Amino acid sequence: MMRTFGSTAPNLRFAMACIAVLLFSSAPSTWAQQKAADAKQQIVGVWKLIKDVNTGKDGIVKSAFGPNPLGKIIFTREGHYSSLNLRSDVPKFASGNRMQGTADENKAVVQGSIASFGTYTVSPDGKVLTMKIEGSSWPSWIGTEQKRSLTVAGDEMKFTVPASVGGTSELTYKRVK
Repeated sequence: MMRTFGSTAPNLRFAMACIAVLLFSSAPSTWAQQKAADAKQQIVGVWKLIKDVNTGKDGIVKSAFGPNPLGKIIFTREGHYSSLNLRSDVPKFASGNRMQGTADENKAVVQGSIASFGTYTVSPDGKVLTMKIEGSSWPSWIGTEQKRSLTVAGDEMKFTVPASVGGTSELTYKRVK
Protein backbone atom coordinates (compact mmCIF):
# COMPACT_ATOMS: atom_id res chain seq x y z
CA MET A 1 0.00 0.00 0.00
CA MET A 2 1.34 3.33 -0.95
CA ARG A 3 0.96 6.27 1.44
CA THR A 4 0.84 9.80 0.29
CA PHE A 5 2.58 12.65 2.07
CA GLY A 6 -0.75 14.23 2.84
CA SER A 7 -1.89 11.29 4.96
CA THR A 8 1.30 11.08 7.04
CA ALA A 9 1.58 14.79 7.72
CA PRO A 10 -1.07 14.77 10.48
CA ASN A 11 0.71 11.82 12.12
CA LEU A 12 4.05 13.60 11.88
CA ARG A 13 2.58 16.81 13.30
CA PHE A 14 0.99 14.82 16.14
CA ALA A 15 4.31 13.10 16.94
CA MET A 16 6.17 16.43 16.92
CA ALA A 17 3.54 17.97 19.20
CA CYS A 18 3.90 15.06 21.65
CA ILE A 19 7.67 15.47 21.70
CA ALA A 20 7.33 19.22 22.31
CA VAL A 21 4.90 18.65 25.18
CA LEU A 22 7.29 16.15 26.78
CA LEU A 23 10.27 18.46 26.41
CA PHE A 24 8.56 21.55 27.75
CA SER A 25 6.74 19.80 30.58
CA SER A 26 10.02 18.52 32.04
CA ALA A 27 12.01 21.65 31.28
CA PRO A 28 10.80 23.84 34.20
CA SER A 29 11.81 21.28 36.82
CA THR A 30 15.10 20.67 35.02
CA TRP A 31 15.75 24.42 34.87
CA ALA A 32 14.86 24.82 38.55
CA GLN A 33 17.21 21.96 39.45
CA GLN A 34 20.00 23.56 37.39
CA LYS A 35 19.39 26.96 39.00
CA ALA A 36 19.51 25.37 42.48
CA ALA A 37 22.73 23.56 41.58
CA ASP A 38 24.25 26.84 40.36
CA ALA A 39 23.22 28.63 43.57
CA LYS A 40 24.72 25.82 45.68
CA GLN A 41 27.93 25.83 43.63
CA GLN A 42 28.58 29.48 44.50
CA ILE A 43 29.34 28.57 48.15
CA VAL A 44 31.27 25.33 47.62
CA GLY A 45 34.75 25.66 49.11
CA VAL A 46 36.49 26.99 52.20
CA TRP A 47 35.54 30.31 53.82
CA LYS A 48 37.30 32.27 56.60
CA LEU A 49 35.30 34.16 59.23
CA ILE A 50 36.15 37.85 59.12
CA LYS A 51 33.34 39.41 61.16
CA ASP A 52 30.40 38.53 63.37
CA VAL A 53 27.74 40.91 64.59
CA ASN A 54 25.27 39.72 67.19
CA THR A 55 22.11 41.67 67.82
CA GLY A 56 20.57 40.57 71.10
CA LYS A 57 16.85 40.42 71.77
CA ASP A 58 17.37 43.61 73.79
CA GLY A 59 18.82 45.37 70.72
CA ILE A 60 22.39 45.44 72.06
CA VAL A 61 24.96 44.82 69.31
CA LYS A 62 28.17 42.94 70.12
CA SER A 63 30.59 40.37 68.73
CA ALA A 64 30.59 36.82 70.09
CA PHE A 65 34.03 36.12 68.63
CA GLY A 66 35.74 39.45 69.23
CA PRO A 67 37.55 41.87 66.92
CA ASN A 68 39.83 39.18 65.42
CA PRO A 69 37.64 36.11 65.05
CA LEU A 70 39.06 32.78 63.99
CA GLY A 71 36.81 30.53 62.01
CA LYS A 72 36.29 28.46 58.93
CA ILE A 73 33.31 26.94 57.23
CA ILE A 74 33.65 24.35 54.50
CA PHE A 75 30.92 23.45 52.01
CA THR A 76 31.38 20.35 49.83
CA ARG A 77 29.90 19.75 46.40
CA GLU A 78 28.06 16.75 47.84
CA GLY A 79 26.09 18.90 50.31
CA HIS A 80 28.07 18.52 53.54
CA TYR A 81 29.41 21.32 55.70
CA SER A 82 31.67 21.74 58.71
CA SER A 83 32.07 24.93 60.73
CA LEU A 84 34.25 26.09 63.61
CA ASN A 85 34.30 29.66 64.93
CA LEU A 86 36.17 30.94 67.99
CA ARG A 87 37.63 33.94 69.69
CA SER A 88 41.32 34.55 69.05
CA ASP A 89 41.84 35.32 72.75
CA VAL A 90 40.62 32.02 74.25
CA PRO A 91 43.17 31.32 77.01
CA LYS A 92 45.45 28.30 76.99
CA PHE A 93 44.95 25.84 79.83
CA ALA A 94 47.59 26.19 82.52
CA SER A 95 47.64 22.41 83.04
CA GLY A 96 48.39 21.70 79.37
CA ASN A 97 45.63 19.06 79.49
CA ARG A 98 42.16 19.83 78.10
CA MET A 99 40.62 17.34 80.52
CA GLN A 100 42.01 19.31 83.48
CA GLY A 101 40.81 22.83 82.70
CA THR A 102 39.74 25.07 85.51
CA ALA A 103 36.13 26.26 85.70
CA ASP A 104 37.18 29.64 84.26
CA GLU A 105 39.23 28.05 81.45
CA ASN A 106 36.34 25.74 80.48
CA LYS A 107 33.88 28.62 80.62
CA ALA A 108 36.10 30.71 78.31
CA VAL A 109 36.24 27.88 75.77
CA VAL A 110 32.49 27.25 75.81
CA GLN A 111 31.63 30.94 75.58
CA GLY A 112 34.30 31.67 72.98
CA SER A 113 33.69 28.92 70.43
CA ILE A 114 31.08 27.00 68.49
CA ALA A 115 31.38 24.15 66.02
CA SER A 116 28.87 22.24 63.95
CA PHE A 117 28.63 19.89 61.00
CA GLY A 118 25.92 18.39 58.86
CA THR A 119 24.32 18.85 55.46
CA TYR A 120 23.11 21.91 53.59
CA THR A 121 21.06 23.10 50.65
CA VAL A 122 20.76 26.45 48.94
CA SER A 123 17.46 27.74 47.56
CA PRO A 124 17.25 28.08 43.76
CA ASP A 125 17.41 31.88 44.06
CA GLY A 126 20.57 31.61 46.21
CA LYS A 127 19.01 33.61 49.06
CA VAL A 128 18.37 30.90 51.67
CA LEU A 129 20.93 28.52 53.14
CA THR A 130 19.31 25.58 54.94
CA MET A 131 21.56 23.68 57.32
CA LYS A 132 20.63 20.36 58.89
CA ILE A 133 22.83 20.13 61.96
CA GLU A 134 23.99 16.61 62.78
CA GLY A 135 26.47 17.56 65.49
CA SER A 136 27.41 20.71 67.37
CA SER A 137 29.37 21.91 70.37
CA TRP A 138 26.08 23.66 71.26
CA PRO A 139 23.86 20.61 72.00
CA SER A 140 20.61 22.55 71.53
CA TRP A 141 21.35 22.73 67.78
CA ILE A 142 21.86 18.98 67.27
CA GLY A 143 19.13 17.55 65.04
CA THR A 144 17.74 20.95 64.07
CA GLU A 145 17.26 22.51 60.66
CA GLN A 146 18.09 26.20 60.30
CA LYS A 147 17.15 28.48 57.44
CA ARG A 148 19.60 31.32 57.12
CA SER A 149 19.33 34.31 54.79
CA LEU A 150 22.33 34.21 52.45
CA THR A 151 24.14 36.72 50.27
CA VAL A 152 27.23 36.06 48.19
CA ALA A 153 29.04 38.86 46.38
CA GLY A 154 32.30 37.85 44.77
CA ASP A 155 34.54 36.37 47.46
CA GLU A 156 32.36 37.53 50.37
CA MET A 157 29.53 35.55 51.90
CA LYS A 158 27.15 36.66 54.64
CA PHE A 159 24.41 34.79 56.39
CA THR A 160 22.28 35.29 59.45
CA VAL A 161 21.93 32.66 62.12
CA PRO A 162 19.76 32.31 65.22
CA ALA A 163 22.58 32.95 67.67
CA SER A 164 23.55 30.44 70.33
CA VAL A 165 24.19 33.48 72.55
CA GLY A 166 20.67 34.82 71.98
CA GLY A 167 19.31 37.10 69.32
CA THR A 168 20.58 36.92 65.75
CA SER A 169 24.10 36.97 64.38
CA GLU A 170 25.29 38.00 60.95
CA LEU A 171 28.48 36.19 60.01
CA THR A 172 30.73 37.48 57.23
CA TYR A 173 33.18 35.15 55.52
CA LYS A 174 35.82 35.60 52.85
CA ARG A 175 36.59 32.82 50.37
CA VAL A 176 39.94 31.13 51.01
CA LYS A 177 41.93 30.81 47.79
